[in-house]
Amino acid sequence: MPDTPENTPENEAALIAALSGVTTATLTTILLKKGLRNVWIRGALPLDPGQPRLVGRAFTLRFVPAREDLATPASWSSPISTRAAIEAMPEGAICVVDAMGVTDAGIFGDILCARMARRGVAALITDGVVRDVAGVRGTGLPVWCSGVAAPPSVAGLTFVNWQEPIGCGGVAVFPGDMIVVDDDGAVLIPADLVEAVTEEAVEQERLEGWIMSQVEAGVPLPGLYPANAENKAKYEAFKAGQ
Repeated sequence: MPDTPENTPENEAALIAALSGVTTATLTTILLKKGLRNVWIRGALPLDPGQPRLVGRAFTLRFVPAREDLATPASWSSPISTRAAIEAMPEGAICVVDAMGVTDAGIFGDILCARMARRGVAALITDGVVRDVAGVRGTGLPVWCSGVAAPPSVAGLTFVNWQEPIGCGGVAVFPGDMIVVDDDGAVLIPADLVEAVTEEAVEQERLEGWIMSQVEAGVPLPGLYPANAENKAKYEAFKAGQ
């Protein structure tokens, strides 16, 4: 993302730090209130449970259906290849791959994932699958995907480009959109809405933390969740006292 008065490295770091404390569940609620319903990437689930919540800007890759003259091992040496795309990924990016939901051809294996990890890529997100899964786990690169498959990508897909709009898991993803991933999956925040959504989401997490403390204290749900005027006043008093 280019530096602007609103988007400096310091501001970007602050946004990422703030979003690291927000669940994807909360984000979908905030985005729903803004009219955005289609932000959860279908099929992108954690390869291993308990992976840390991660936040980063989308770096997009796109596959199309395999065509026999193009989907060959020789294509891996092409200037337009997944190898070249990986070398363009900046540190901290989240790689989002449109694999068209294909689940019988692994888009990346251990060597490509190892290079991504070495370059400081934060995570791999795809509606497809990976291969060489034991090796992928060994790279330490966090992965959200639809599973694993032994065949290579060229068995079912042709790679065509990077850093262009894609559809991943039924969600439109543009380069530079913010991606948040946790145990519930991957959620997209449109680039132009990141600051506003972050501010509201952080406040929502704080409110829900207070509500949970009330539930644990035995307070019944009606009037508490969602909060009525009386409980909103109690929450504001709680905030003022901190």
